[in-house]
Parts: sequence; C-alpha cells; structure tokens
Amino acid sequence: MPTVQSPESRLKEMGLTLSPVRTSVGNYVSCVRTGNLLFTAGQGVDQYHGKLGRDLTIEEGYQAARQSMLNVLSAVSHELGGLSKVKRVVKILGFVNCMEDFTAQPKVMDGASDLLVEVFGEKGKHGRSAVGMAQLPNNTAVEIEMILEIEDEEGE
Repeated sequence: MPTVQSPESRLKEMGLTLSPVRTSVGNYVSCVRTGNLLFTAGQGVDQYHGKLGRDLTIEEGYQAARQSMLNVLSAVSHELGGLSKVKRVVKILGFVNCMEDFTAQPKVMDGASDLLVEVFGEKGKHGRSAVGMAQLPNNTAVEIEMILEIEDEEGE
C-alpha cells in the first residue's frame, strides 16, 4: 500500500516553503472557521505588481497566482496547525488586476489551481471563479480567497 504524503512534504519536494503569515492591513482576520468550513481572507502577492495585459504577461500572472495561493496556504496552515487537516478544497475566488480587454483570467488562476492539485491531489480539486478587476490593493497582480472543508476535531 503506497504511503500518503503530507501536503507539507509535497511542498518540500516541489522546493516550496510557506512564508510567515502576512499581517492584516485592516480590521479583519486571515481565517474564519464555522463548523467544518474555513473561509480565508484574500491574500495578494508582494512579488508581482501591475496589470495583466499591460505590465505582466499571462505566465507572470500564473506565477503571481501560484505565489498568492502559497500565501493563502500559509494562513491556513497557521490557523489549523498544519495542512493535513484539510479534507477538501471547496472553492477559490481569484481576482486578477487587469486591463479592460484582458480575458485570460482563467489561465492566470490556473497557477493557483494547479498548485492545489499538486499539493492535495484529488482533495485539491475545487470550484473556482476568476474575475478581472480594475485595481487591487497595493497594485498587486492577483488576490485569492478560499473556502475549505476541514477534518472534524475530536470532542466537537
């Protein structure tokens, strides 16, 4: 019987590490749990700024979405004490800072979706919305929020 890898070991194999949780820039928290669901606040990305279709290519947007998802996973890991408690990725919502005529938001958001499937396997397959925005905070290229189903904790 094959050994099931933890999400953290998959990240390590991929040469990726979770960074410290980003500080909230307003009156909100990075995660809210209700029952078996965990809702994350939006997480942007510090490395990629500007508009897709003008300042950044689709490939750069893909990488921005991937990094943004790593920031979301950092918040989730911090909240749950690790990623192994994730039972299922339910949905992600991706905001893409882009020009009015840019229509490749789904290709950009594949960076986040592909990462989730690489890290969680079948549990990482999810519903998704990818929308274009006129502007995002700090001119970040991508912002993502996520809904997760998490394992019940004993005694709850």
